[in-house]
Amino acid sequence: MNLPSFLWLWRIAAWSMGFSLLTYFVLAILGGAMFYFRSSEKPLPDYLRSLHLIIGIVLVLLVFLLLSVGIVGTLGHFGSLGHSLHLLLGILVVLLVSLSAISAVNIQNHPWLRRVHIVINFLLLLGFAGVSWTGWGVVQKYLPENL
Repeated sequence: MNLPSFLWLWRIAAWSMGFSLLTYFVLAILGGAMFYFRSSEKPLPDYLRSLHLIIGIVLVLLVFLLLSVGIVGTLGHFGSLGHSLHLLLGILVVLLVSLSAISAVNIQNHPWLRRVHIVINFLLLLGFAGVSWTGWGVVQKYLPENL
């Protein structure tokens, strides 16, 4: 394919991944704070759950942005998908983030989902680690051609 450089697209992906990781860790801190308030039987501040949900929505949007950038960039540059384990791990992260969001919005009606939500988010940490590791390999494949 004779297409323009996709370097700008990879920059969007890099920034989105950085913000996704930051968002994930902010959510973990807020979740820990919510756990603290619940376990100490102190009243949960009104803003804490709302803030956790809003930042969770930001994470979902960032991950779906990453998915779309990855698909468009890979198809545009290589002409096909599936050049590394990165695609499978990326899809796993999208699935885990989606399951986490679904469980989060249903915790009020089904309190048992809180544990499911926490387990999913620990698995998401592993998914982010894997997708970061394999993403570095993808960057190494692409960048030498464009520098």
